[in-house]
Amino acid sequence: MPKLETLPANSSTEDILTVLRRDGALILKDALTPAEVAQVMNEIKPYVEATEYGRDDFTGKKTTRTGALVARSPACRNLIMNKTVVAAAETFLKPFCERIQLHLTQLIRIRPGQPKQPIHRDRWAWGTYLKDVEPQFNTIWAITDFTKENGATQVCPGSLGWPDNYQPKDEEIGYAEMSAGSVLIYTGGVFHGGGENVSNGDRYGLNITYTLGWLRQEENQYLSCPPEIARALPEDLQAMIGYSMGSYALGYYTPPLPAGEGPEVVPPEYALGRMQADGSQFGSAELLEEVRAAVQSSN
Repeated sequence: MPKLETLPANSSTEDILTVLRRDGALILKDALTPAEVAQVMNEIKPYVEATEYGRDDFTGKKTTRTGALVARSPACRNLIMNKTVVAAAETFLKPFCERIQLHLTQLIRIRPGQPKQPIHRDRWAWGTYLKDVEPQFNTIWAITDFTKENGATQVCPGSLGWPDNYQPKDEEIGYAEMSAGSVLIYTGGVFHGGGENVSNGDRYGLNITYTLGWLRQEENQYLSCPPEIARALPEDLQAMIGYSMGSYALGYYTPPLPAGEGPEVVPPEYALGRMQADGSQFGSAELLEEVRAAVQSSN
């Protein structure tokens, strides 16, 4: 059975990405303090207890999936913007985009009696169209200990180059066993799946994932965290949710106001009261220069 490499929580971006590009997954040990883990659990548990089970073998008939965590949990906001994770995510994804964005927040509780989830790739959220692009940088934060018995995530290290229709053998599947407060980091292309819970206790894992700024998010952040909530958040988190331009001409909108009562083309920040419109505009001059530089370097 393959074993996932475990690194210290203070590892450099270079060290993290060396393992990630080779294996497709790794663990950062004890990235959260016990107090931080307890805060996450205390803030989210009431919502988890009210969440219904999944309806099929993929979502899990003994599994609950609780979202909208940007709106619901200050502790989760801190995890989303964790400096070590965000630095690694940006370095990993930015060869394919100008801006990264939050893709998903979900507390996954695997309860006793839940069978193994089918092995899959998270990048299949967009079908199998993105053959030459790595679209995701993913994390699962252990809010309880992860053991093989309680449903630790199944992972196939080194599976990035396998065909999409490959069926992993048992001896090719490892398990993300880790202490509470540790975090599994994995790509959109690694084969993985939730584990079987044969224990007497629940397994809590906080799934926070990031993607390219020009792709559709799995969890619609604009509905899960609408402007009336988002405007109270820190600006860097607002931008990560998607209340920012994905590129110079990607993400603007027109406020649906009566004729002459508002601007026609503005960036998303306008909806949060962060800017005054001075004529129609797409993104910033800096974003325009980034696009121009990318075009020049590709010729």
